[in-house]
Amino acid sequence: MQTMDIDKGKYVNKPRKRDDVGVTFSGWRKFNSSWYFLSTEKKSWTESRQDCLGRGAHLVIINSRAEQEFIHQWVGCLNIYLGFHDTNTEGVWEWINDGQSGQSSAPGTTYWRDGEPNNTNQDEDCAHLSKKESDPLKSWNDIPCTTKIHWVCEKMASTL
Repeated sequence: MQTMDIDKGKYVNKPRKRDDVGVTFSGWRKFNSSWYFLSTEKKSWTESRQDCLGRGAHLVIINSRAEQEFIHQWVGCLNIYLGFHDTNTEGVWEWINDGQSGQSSAPGTTYWRDGEPNNTNQDEDCAHLSKKESDPLKSWNDIPCTTKIHWVCEKMASTL
C-alpha cells in the first residue's frame, strides 16, 4: 500500500498500521467518524470529485477545527482540493455533499488565508488547502477549478 510520508513529502510503501490518529485501511485513514483517502496523482477539481464518487466518497468537507488541523497535518507539503466551491454563484461558497447524509452544504467556519478568497482573473471558483501557510487555520485559497492538484476523499466510517 502506498501512503504519504509526511516528513519527506513523497509516497512510500508502508504496511497498514495503527497510529495516533487511527487505523489505515487500503489507503484510507480514519479520523473521528470519517475515513480519508489522499490521492497519489493530480487532477482538476471536477476530475477529483469524480474520483471520490467512484470510491463511494466525496471531496473532503471540513466540519470542525480538529478536522481542519488533522487534514492540514496529514497532507504534508501537498496542496489539496476541498469540496468547497462558488461555481453556482460567484462569492457564495458552498460545500458539496454528493448525497452523503450528515453533511452540510452551509459553509460554517472557514479557514481562508488572509486576502482570500479573491477570485484573481475572475476564474477562481474552487477551494484548496494551500501549504504556503504554516497556520492550519489560515490555509484555504481559491484557485481555478481546472488546476491539477492532489485531493482528499472523505466518507463516513460506517460506509467503508
